[in-house]
Amino acid sequence: MGKRIALLTSGGDAPGMNAAIRAVVLAAHKFDCEVIGFIHGFNGLMLNEFQSLSIASVTNIIHQGGTILKSARCKEMHLPSGIIKATETLTKHQIDALIVIGGDGSFTGMLALSNTWKGQLIGIPGTIDNDVDGTDFTIGFSTAINTAIRAIDKIRDTANAFDRVFIVELMGRHSGHITFNVGIACAAEQVISFENFNSDEEEATLAQLTDGIEQSAKIKHSSHLIVIAENLWPGGAQKLAEQLTQRSGVDCTLCTLGYIQRGGSPVAKDRILATKMGVSAVQAVIDNQHLVMTAELNNTMNLVPLNIAILHKKRVNPALVDAQANILALTAQTEN
Repeated sequence: MGKRIALLTSGGDAPGMNAAIRAVVLAAHKFDCEVIGFIHGFNGLMLNEFQSLSIASVTNIIHQGGTILKSARCKEMHLPSGIIKATETLTKHQIDALIVIGGDGSFTGMLALSNTWKGQLIGIPGTIDNDVDGTDFTIGFSTAINTAIRAIDKIRDTANAFDRVFIVELMGRHSGHITFNVGIACAAEQVISFENFNSDEEEATLAQLTDGIEQSAKIKHSSHLIVIAENLWPGGAQKLAEQLTQRSGVDCTLCTLGYIQRGGSPVAKDRILATKMGVSAVQAVIDNQHLVMTAELNNTMNLVPLNIAILHKKRVNPALVDAQANILALTAQTEN
C-alpha cells in the first residue's frame, strides 16, 4: 500500500474544485495511495469529520460546481489550539501528506500547521480571484469570468433599451483580475479597479466618470457601463452610484453580481487546469515534496513554495490596463 493522503477544500468555493478532487483520487489510485477527504475544510480536521474517497465517489463530478467535500473558513486555524487539533487528527489517521485546494488564506494555514505536523503539505490553487502568486491562473477564475460576461451581456441589453447607466460590481476581494478581464470582454465604457484608482483620487475619478456618462448621453441610443471591483470605492459601490447620479443628473443603477460568480459548472479551461494540478499534486507527494503549491506557468506545470505563493505580488496584466486607458483616451479625443 502506498501513502495515506488527506484532502480538503478550504475558503471560498471555486468552479473546478470537484475536478481537482477527482484528479487527486484517480492519480492516488494509480500510485496505490489511499485518500481520505475531510469535510468543511480545516473544520473537518478540528472535528475529525472525514470520508474515504474512492474512484466511485468521484465519478461524474468533473462538471459540478462547488465541492463534494464542502468548504468553509476556519477561524480556529488562526489559534494555537486549532493547529494542535489539526495535528492530532492527521497523526491519528497516520496521514503521510495533506493536499489542500484553496487560496492564500488556506496556504497560510498550511504553513502554520507545518510547525507542529511533519507530514507533507501540498497546495492546489483554487480561487476565482486569481490572486495567488506563481501560477498564471487559479482554478475557478476562467469560469467566473465567463459567468460575469454572460450576466453583464444581459445587463447591457436592458441598458441599451433604456439608454441607462449601470454600475456593475465584481468580486475579486483585493484583486482586479476579474474586473479588468470582464470589463475588457464586455466593452465596458469605464473600468475602475485597484490598478487604476486609489482613494486619494476620488474627486478626479468622479469627474472622469461623470464626463464619460455625459459623453455617452450625447450619443443617440447609447448605454453606459461602468465595471468596478468590490472593496474599492470609499463608502461602497452604492455610494458611487449615488454620487454619479447627483453629479450627472442621470440615474445610475448599481448591480452587484456577488456569489453568482462562484457557482456553476466549470468551463473546459478550469476542468483541464484542475485535472493537471490534481495529478501534479499527487506526483509531488510521490516525489516527497513539501510545502509547495502546484502551478501552471507559461503552459508548464511547476511547484512553487507556499511562502512565495501568498506574497500578493501578482498583478493584472499591464497590457489590459493600458488597453482600457488607451481606448478611453481615444474615445474622448473622438468625441471632442
